[in-house]
Amino acid sequence: MITLDTIRKDLAGFLEKDKEIKFIEVRADTLDEALADAAVQFDTRVANLEYEVIERGFDGFLGIAKKPWYLKIYQNPDVVKKVVVGKNGEVIDSEEEENVEKIISRDGDFFIHHFGTEIMLKVILPLGEGKAVTEDSVLETLNRPDTKSFDEQLVRSLVKNGTNDTYAAIGEYNHDPSADAIFVIDISSDELKATATINPPSLAGADITPEQIKQALNQQGVVAGISDEKIQALVDKPSYNEPVVVAEAVLPVDGKDAYITYNFETDRSKIRAKQAANGQVDFKELNLIQNVVEGQPLAQKVLAQQGKAGKTLYGRYLEAKNGRDIQLPLGKNVRVDSDGRTILAAANGQVLLINDKVCVEPIMEVDGVNIKTRNITFLGTVIVKGAVEDGFNVKASGNIEVSGTVGKCTLESDGDIIVSSGVIGRDEGKIICGGSLWAKFIQNTTVQVEENVIVTDSIMNSEVSAQKKIILNGKRAQITGGNVFATECVLAKNIGSEGGGTETVVSVGFDPRAKKRLEELLEMQNNNVKLLDDLELNIATLENMKKVRKSLPKEKEESLINLNEQKNEILEENVQYNAEIEKIQARLRELKNIGKVYVAGTVYSGVKIYVRDEKDEVRADAKSVTFFYENGFVRRGKYEQPNLEDIKGPEGYS
Repeated sequence: MITLDTIRKDLAGFLEKDKEIKFIEVRADTLDEALADAAVQFDTRVANLEYEVIERGFDGFLGIAKKPWYLKIYQNPDVVKKVVVGKNGEVIDSEEEENVEKIISRDGDFFIHHFGTEIMLKVILPLGEGKAVTEDSVLETLNRPDTKSFDEQLVRSLVKNGTNDTYAAIGEYNHDPSADAIFVIDISSDELKATATINPPSLAGADITPEQIKQALNQQGVVAGISDEKIQALVDKPSYNEPVVVAEAVLPVDGKDAYITYNFETDRSKIRAKQAANGQVDFKELNLIQNVVEGQPLAQKVLAQQGKAGKTLYGRYLEAKNGRDIQLPLGKNVRVDSDGRTILAAANGQVLLINDKVCVEPIMEVDGVNIKTRNITFLGTVIVKGAVEDGFNVKASGNIEVSGTVGKCTLESDGDIIVSSGVIGRDEGKIICGGSLWAKFIQNTTVQVEENVIVTDSIMNSEVSAQKKIILNGKRAQITGGNVFATECVLAKNIGSEGGGTETVVSVGFDPRAKKRLEELLEMQNNNVKLLDDLELNIATLENMKKVRKSLPKEKEESLINLNEQKNEILEENVQYNAEIEKIQARLRELKNIGKVYVAGTVYSGVKIYVRDEKDEVRADAKSVTFFYENGFVRRGKYEQPNLEDIKGPEGYS
């Protein structure tokens, strides 16, 4: 039995756990960079982090309109570091203890070199379960004809205890200076890298020391970027007769460009609607609208950062680029705060990002659209508390919300359209939507939607197209008659009707507009190639003439300049065409995997299913089936529930 005391204890436990949750806000060019930055700040591993995307990043188009990722990153309270006592009584944190448990074993190692007239030894002790260096292996290496003497007892001690990453003198050898190793230092022409190439010593010759390499670098004027680690690694394990980098310039670090952070949701896929138990969609809370009041901060500009200069090996200055500034994206009904960086609302209304500019759109509310209101054309959101009657149209640059039914009329919106009841178009109704459409049912209507269509009852005898998904998820959830098209997928309980009747066609898995645009781009690109051939021929003719005569008449010189300008313009156009072609081709390749039709109930005979232009005409009723494309044919598989996270309704709707 759950008592009040039980609830109190549970809440107290949740509170204590919440106190352990820490978060930071991070901005970075990529998601991985943001998580890596947070891992450093939390002093933990990326695997121990959880995050929430506040603002999704964008790579931009040819570097234009690039936007960083903005994340709120949490440290999982179950793995927050706690101070504990180690196995040997030392104080370590829990994460370090875990690392100690998982440490990779490493064998010990040793290095013997002849520096000057002395024999030097470095011993590295093993880690974990690694094998230790044996005394015999060291003594065997010392057994050379040129060895004069060495302290065997000291050798055994150093093998046992290590040399703390340094060389220790253990004996002498018969040194022959003529047999010494020699080396050369090469500096790259751009002064960014210095390499050492060592020729090996002969018997009785001395090895190269770190000090010799550093001295040679200094003698050649190298004052920056000398790497002790790389020099020591080369001395320990020489790579003979090949150049090894021992110094590198300090490269400049460019500053970060200014960017905009938004205080409102700019990702429209997070705007969702929820279905009530009775199948009706109620939008009383108006969560689809992000309301703001006059004076409310909407966005801020993060200032550009200066770059950090570098140095060549010779100490010459390497200039860094400073981050570029950007203008504030000011749209309608907004103003700039006194700090010059913050965008404030200048009126009450809905905040939107339109053409990459922050705008506040007022909201228009009407009791109904009829003879009293006439047609409505409004730059903002229109809320209709009643019905949109036959013959009257609504056009809005924001959202359209209708509490009643929509008759034989046209609804046109750049945003979302929500019809709490249904749409009865009587073969003349039309809906054009730049976002997503929610409705209880759609009958005898032409619908064109840029994102998703979500219907709770049925689609009957209608032409419906969506650039993403068409989802029917109510009790009936039936498509009967007409032509239904979605780029990504169609989900319904039943498709068609018993005994056939009106033809029902469902199509998925292609984007006709993208295909058409791809054909246009390829044609324009081919035309440009022909133009380039003609231009290059004319340019070559004039340039040859110029070589022979050593000069051209003024008219022809101007013609040559114009031809080169045209050539550069066409080449720049082709770069843009290639970028758009690659984007469209990637989109079409993606559709090869996502074009599916999901039917939880029955697909009746007579229904035609098209997946990527391939047809499957259902000749006998099929139950609980998924249609998909494979190897040039439309295949059928068991029904599988698609992921609909991006179209579920938000909390607060009933």
